[in-house]
Amino acid sequence: MLLTITTTHKPATDMGYLLHKSPDRLHSKELPFGTAYIFYPEATEKKCTAALLLEVDPVGLVRKEKGSTFSLEQYVNDRPYVASSFMSVAINRVFGTLLSGKSKHRQELVDAAIPLEAIIYSLPCRAKEEFVRELFEPLGYAVEIVPTPLDPKFPSWGNSPYYTVTLRKTCPLRELLTHLYVLIPVLDNKKHYFIGDAEVEKLLQNGKGWLKDHPQKDIIARRYFRNLRSFSRRALDQLKDDVPLEETEELEGEKTIKADA
Repeated sequence: MLLTITTTHKPATDMGYLLHKSPDRLHSKELPFGTAYIFYPEATEKKCTAALLLEVDPVGLVRKEKGSTFSLEQYVNDRPYVASSFMSVAINRVFGTLLSGKSKHRQELVDAAIPLEAIIYSLPCRAKEEFVRELFEPLGYAVEIVPTPLDPKFPSWGNSPYYTVTLRKTCPLRELLTHLYVLIPVLDNKKHYFIGDAEVEKLLQNGKGWLKDHPQKDIIARRYFRNLRSFSRRALDQLKDDVPLEETEELEGEKTIKADA
């Protein structure tokens, strides 16, 4: 799975500082489910593109999978190839310093709005294509969507539920990555880990400043928690009332396991 982010901010190579990844070399990070690679297909003063390539280990996924209701699904699925919650976790693990929003030496650059273009390849969305726009356009993005046909040789079969999505906006890079971190799993609606109390806090933390006023906040919360309504209600109640996490009622009737994201 692949995500690219391009800027024409001058100097464009400032992106390397923002991401804490030098454009001069290949970077890699081992994750519980595979390896993330960060590299720069283009890095000049006028234009810079950073790419996050996530290589998921399908054999490792099968070994860790427990309780699948259909055994063949362990071996025949789209998880290693599509932008899913694996990509969201990789964004958090690889670009965590930027997501924190803090910089010792160049805070003004971290906070600066710069022209950005993000391309998400093989983004799954089994809801209507318009749902992608409903998530990103209220946040100020110009959205371009290219569907992937089921088979180019048989156009009558129609399109698959996978899209190449291009997002354009002038904003802090941290803001773009935060939106992707939250909304990619919302579109996919198939998180690879169990949902627990920690996920409520993560959504509230990463939704600060935008989720409360988003017209699709109810759907975002529901799909973020894989339709576990007690979690989504808890998050929405806190968004509405600005109640601190520790003051909310304990969840009842659902087993919670701390997520690994």
